Amino acid sequence: MSVIVNELSKTYQNQLAVDSLSFEAKKGEILGFLGPNGAGKTTTMKMLCCYLSPTSGNAWIDGCSILESPLDVKRTVGYLAEHNPLYNAMYVREFLEYMAKLFFVSNVKSRVREVIELTGLSPEAHKQIHTLSKGYKQRVGLAQAIIHDPSVLILDEPTSGLDVNQLAEIRSLIKELSKDKTVIFSSHIMQEIEVLCDRVIIVSQGKLVANEPIALLAEKIQGNQTIYLEFEEDKIPVNVFYTIPGVQNVSVEKHIVKISSKQGVDLRKEVFQTAVKNNLTILEMRNEQMQFEEIFKTLTHT
Repeated sequence: MSVIVNELSKTYQNQLAVDSLSFEAKKGEILGFLGPNGAGKTTTMKMLCCYLSPTSGNAWIDGCSILESPLDVKRTVGYLAEHNPLYNAMYVREFLEYMAKLFFVSNVKSRVREVIELTGLSPEAHKQIHTLSKGYKQRVGLAQAIIHDPSVLILDEPTSGLDVNQLAEIRSLIKELSKDKTVIFSSHIMQEIEVLCDRVIIVSQGKLVANEPIALLAEKIQGNQTIYLEFEEDKIPVNVFYTIPGVQNVSVEKHIVKISSKQGVDLRKEVFQTAVKNNLTILEMRNEQMQFEEIFKTLTHT
């Protein structure tokens, strides 16, 4: 595993910001890190990058402990902070060359050229950072995070302020980078998490409340299954579907039948076979899933 977090906690005076978090992330994975404001996401990310010391617990980044080897961790991690601190008076290329030298990157100028091209900064590379749009400033922040070719990327709201075209480009870049890196990715845009992430961690009030692939998370929270069927026939013999083991409820409106199951029961095969046996013509059959935004609200509701 590239990232191993074990019982990580952070207390500010009497406030417990992060409460015994444990999780793992592996190379080639994009891990979505979610939670409402104040849940402890940014605090956790700062501890993993060694910008904050934990009150208790530990974490290992590529085998390096955040407690025992913070400098090695910082060499290994690329970090884009939520508020993206930049030297606004510097020029884009100048800033990236400066960051590359801080990380002792060899062939600084060629690496900076490569990263500028990767992040789509070529048209703005000659400009001072303070003149850039918010979207381009985000690109500069991402460029500094990858300048030293880290094995782990920790990105706190990396697509904030990007327009639709920029979003697609940066998502594509993050996907490409994840092929040989571990990416921990925080965002408030639920659709973005669904598109980009292999697995999600959700925290609420500093505690881990979910650690699952998104598809499995929906099944775990929703429990039961709801199937919608559209038939060609005008009259549907609803009672035939009640003969299927595990059916909880059946309702019908015109050509549409809605069938709900008991928890943990997959009805699709039996529903299809029952329709065929009763000479019913299925025009459409779909499985209703709880939307990811609903899942998030369910898990983080207090």
